[in-house]
Amino acid sequence: MQIKENARRLCLTYTAANYGLHAAEATNTDMPHDEFLNELLIRELEYRKDNRLKKRLTAARFPHRKYLVDLDRKLYDKQTTKLIGALSSLEFIRNKENVILIGNPGVGKTHLAIALGIEACMRDKRVFFTSVPNLIIELREAMSLNQINIFRRKFEKYDLVILDELGYVSFDKDGNEILFNLLSARNDAGSIIITTNLVFERWTEVFKDPVLTGALVDRLAHRSYVLDMSGDSYRIRETMDWLKNNALTQTNETERERRVSS
Repeated sequence: MQIKENARRLCLTYTAANYGLHAAEATNTDMPHDEFLNELLIRELEYRKDNRLKKRLTAARFPHRKYLVDLDRKLYDKQTTKLIGALSSLEFIRNKENVILIGNPGVGKTHLAIALGIEACMRDKRVFFTSVPNLIIELREAMSLNQINIFRRKFEKYDLVILDELGYVSFDKDGNEILFNLLSARNDAGSIIITTNLVFERWTEVFKDPVLTGALVDRLAHRSYVLDMSGDSYRIRETMDWLKNNALTQTNETERERRVSS
């Protein structure tokens, strides 16, 4: 059919694949031509939007999907809950502000970071997620291939960069300088979310050099949201619930066995 062929040439993928169905429906319902055309174009736009979102999510490299609606905000104090609500608007991305999530493992830092990243993708923002140790590996590879400038330019073009697990692994002098230069260049280009188990005073445990650490904290914390998410770990609570339920199950089984034997 000529219409399908022309639609393919115009890269109207949805129209090329589904024109016949919509045309048949329009004929059966006596739909006016302008209404039929408008409906077809709306579906084409929705198809492109869905595809663009899929590409954004794939390019972001999230390790798993987490959403704001699933974050249990009752676990945090009022100030932290209020800040999470403010971050959900994503105004911090438009303002090129940073977010630093501090807390012990399992309190929801990565969940919140990924959820904000996915929300940004849904609003057609370019997002990149990586753990800090993996970022150092990629930077070293880029340097060995003489592609560090290409990597840096690409890094600066994202609307939001999420760096997970700062503080779990320390770096040598070269690694520290690489990361410092990358984050310094990125800091004025767009927003950064960092999750860490260390308060600022302990960042020297990672970067070793107090002067470099102080300069990095000063740059990242300037015009940023800092959330202290410390508290009971999700994983600790889940483990305790499992142990409690398992102990209750064993008690019930023992009681049933006692009754049967008696």
